[in-house]
Amino acid sequence: MTASAYRFLPDNPIAPLSMPRSQTVLIDPAGRDQATVLEVIEGVCRVYCPCEETEGMTLAFLQSGDRLRTDRLCSDGVCIEALTALKFRRDAVSTDELGLDAVNEWTLQLLRIRHLGQAEQLLHALMALLVNRLGFRCRDAFQLPFRLTHDRFGELIGATRVTTTRLMSKWRQADLVAMASGDVTMQLSPELIATSPLQF
Repeated sequence: MTASAYRFLPDNPIAPLSMPRSQTVLIDPAGRDQATVLEVIEGVCRVYCPCEETEGMTLAFLQSGDRLRTDRLCSDGVCIEALTALKFRRDAVSTDELGLDAVNEWTLQLLRIRHLGQAEQLLHALMALLVNRLGFRCRDAFQLPFRLTHDRFGELIGATRVTTTRLMSKWRQADLVAMASGDVTMQLSPELIATSPLQF
């Protein structure tokens, strides 16, 4: 999806911005010398660096309460993709936000995963990370409030879509993952999360 430009001016505060699921906006880097943050009020989003050849390199997933420093953007800015209905606002940087932020923490965890061995281990650990940070328990399973494409899973673990499709099919047949037709959520078994090669 083509990102629509959205420029944040340091002397022109904005009201909370609402986005429907699947919409993407580009955070323009023009004001990157100004230390401001974007705070997620509701929903879940993916933060990524735009790239002409692909759908971008994922940096983080943010949810309610997470804050993104706009003065720490890629040179071409970053995109925010709403994985669910999303609402966020701009705010000033507080004195306790001078170190690591949510994006830094996600990037470090994704790097930990990329240093595992086989593709199945990588995807297994990624699922555990997503559930631990963004999921919730629903009866006898964990649930993610959004669904990622097999291409996106591949981008996150450095594998092809064919590989991630094969692994997801294997897990579905073993009742470890469920994705109902027309549903925008994912169901994951506690067994899959408990046996992750990494704990988060």
